Amino acid sequence: MTRKVWRWFVTGVIALVVAGGFGTSLLSGPAAAQATRTIYMAAVEPKGGTQATSEAFPTAALPPGGGYVLKAPDASGRWEVSTYQWQPSFIVAREGEQVTLEIIGINGAEHVSSLPPFVNSFTVRRGQLTRVSFTANRAGMFPILCVNHQPTMTGYLLVLPRP
Repeated sequence: MTRKVWRWFVTGVIALVVAGGFGTSLLSGPAAAQATRTIYMAAVEPKGGTQATSEAFPTAALPPGGGYVLKAPDASGRWEVSTYQWQPSFIVAREGEQVTLEIIGINGAEHVSSLPPFVNSFTVRRGQLTRVSFTANRAGMFPILCVNHQPTMTGYLLVLPRP
C-alpha cells in the first residue's frame, strides 16, 4: 500500500468514526441502545485578582444571581473577581441514549441544579462526586442550571435526533 493510499484510508476511518458517533460506539441496534454514556464534568470557579494600585476596582455592579462575584479591595489593596461555571459547559448525547453525568464539585460549597425535562433536581457539593443518570429521550437543546449561581452557571445538553 502506498503512502498516499494509506493516508486516504486512515482519513476515511477517522471520518467514519466521527460521523458514526462522535467518538462513541459504532454499534447499532439493541446493543448500542443499552450502553450507558458517561460524561465527566466539574463545578468550577475561575478567579482573577490584582492590586488596586495596578488596576482600578470596577465601579459598575455585576448582574445579580450569585454567578458573578466581585470582592472589594482588602487591607492590602487586592481585589478579586470570579464566576461559577460547569466544565465542560456544552455536552452532546443522542436521542434514546442512557446518560450518566459524573460531576465533581471543585469550587462552591453547594450547587442545587436541574436538567429539565430529564432531571428535576440534583445537588453538587465541593469534594464530592455526584452521579446523575437519565435517558435522553427527547431531541433538542436543554439547559443545565445551577440555581445558586445564575446567570453564569448554565450549561447546555444537545440531544441529537435519532438517525
